[in-house]
Amino acid sequence: MDLAHPFAVVTPTLDGDILAALALVEAAFTPGQLHRMLSQHSEDGIRRTLRRLDGQGIVSAERAGSAYLYRLNSTHLAAEPIIALAQMRQTLLSRIERRLGSWVPAPVYGAIFGSAARGAMRVDSDIDLLLVRPDECDRDRWDDLVATLAADVTAWTGNDTRVLEFGESEVLGTGRHEPVLKDVVSHGLTVAGKPAWLRRAITAKEPNDAPN
Repeated sequence: MDLAHPFAVVTPTLDGDILAALALVEAAFTPGQLHRMLSQHSEDGIRRTLRRLDGQGIVSAERAGSAYLYRLNSTHLAAEPIIALAQMRQTLLSRIERRLGSWVPAPVYGAIFGSAARGAMRVDSDIDLLLVRPDECDRDRWDDLVATLAADVTAWTGNDTRVLEFGESEVLGTGRHEPVLKDVVSHGLTVAGKPAWLRRAITAKEPNDAPN
């Protein structure tokens, strides 16, 4: 699946992109405003699709001067599953966060990074997950937990899951030399620990300047 276009799971059409945009906010939009948000589609195509969705009742239209404003009809029977589809990225992050929070010990830090974090996924993209392993842990148990999580994320999404691991001491000692950690600080979606911990770790000039 493509987390930036969640409705592609059920429909590859413009309808899905419009419903995803409307489902995530309570505001109403003109076709022109939606076109600025969905610039890969034509404004005329957006206008025609909105009329069709209005005819189905899932989108409601209201006149505002010479224009029409469109919003998701939250009372429609289909609204709840549509909102759930639109929120799939956040649902995935929440599931991973809950899973990692149940580990003993929990990761020092964890984040989704790469195309899934930047909103640049394709259907066949990997989901990249960074985990910083605590120094004090049962490695066999830890490896089992990581393997199970990777398999579950793949089952939840249909995408291959790639886990990149660093040890806590490794990040504190030499993390400032790892470009991927800088990318995580800039674009990563945190699912365990505190972003400030990783930021301090990779900006420390010397190991003894690293965070405690």
